[in-house]
Amino acid sequence: MLEAAGYRVTVPRAALCCGRPLYDWGMLDTAKRLLRRILDTLRDEIRAGVPLVGLEPSCVSVFRDELVELFPDDEDARRLSAQTFLLAELLERTPGYEPPKLTCSALVQGHCHHKSVLGGMGAEERLLRRMGVAASVPDSGCCGMAGAFGFERAHYAVSIACGERVLLPAVRAATPETAILADGFSCAEQIAQTTPRRAIHLAQLLRLAHRAEAGEALLPAGTPLEAACGALDELPVPSWRERGLARLALAGTVASGLIALGAIAWRARRARRR
Repeated sequence: MLEAAGYRVTVPRAALCCGRPLYDWGMLDTAKRLLRRILDTLRDEIRAGVPLVGLEPSCVSVFRDELVELFPDDEDARRLSAQTFLLAELLERTPGYEPPKLTCSALVQGHCHHKSVLGGMGAEERLLRRMGVAASVPDSGCCGMAGAFGFERAHYAVSIACGERVLLPAVRAATPETAILADGFSCAEQIAQTTPRRAIHLAQLLRLAHRAEAGEALLPAGTPLEAACGALDELPVPSWRERGLARLALAGTVASGLIALGAIAWRARRARRR
């Protein structure tokens, strides 16, 4: 989706982890070492003003919050914190970007870090409206999974009670053609563990919209929309050279228990016309 927006994407060879699972257990020294490795590995990109684009809200919140708490006197940490964006935030800031259109409804579950640390769901809601998606963002609060919390025997009942308050009944009541959106890994896992549905990421919905605009046939009525995300071939998109843009995106991986995809993206100025 970054390429469709005019970015060139590469993947750093180093395995970089934000350390999110470590904070719950007080392993701050280990978390700090992981963040130091990120700062060291990406120092050139950080100083060049390259934004970090993360697809997992809990990982993004590390860069926006914990990073500067652990490195209060590090200028590069402050730079990286200010240069970190969610996918919808980056696309909203991209001059001339027009999202693909998709006529459907969506039930959107906001991750707790997304709502509390990252400023809420505004960018996602605006992007979905521009796409033509009728999005519903219920007041569901925490999904109940909260990282490893919902997997622990002592917390299981509380985890299920949180999910059953609003989110899980809403997911079960949604029509098959309604997209279940949950960018957070924990939220998506809670939905997968307790309902017949599978949540998809905003990036997957954007990819599906690109395919629909290209004339790809989606699945028959009554088939859960998320099935289309794994049933269609990749849609070729114009390369950055073909679009005449000098935009660069470096894709990286960050981990939150399991690995979640992230990306570092930088948009340079358009080449001046001579």
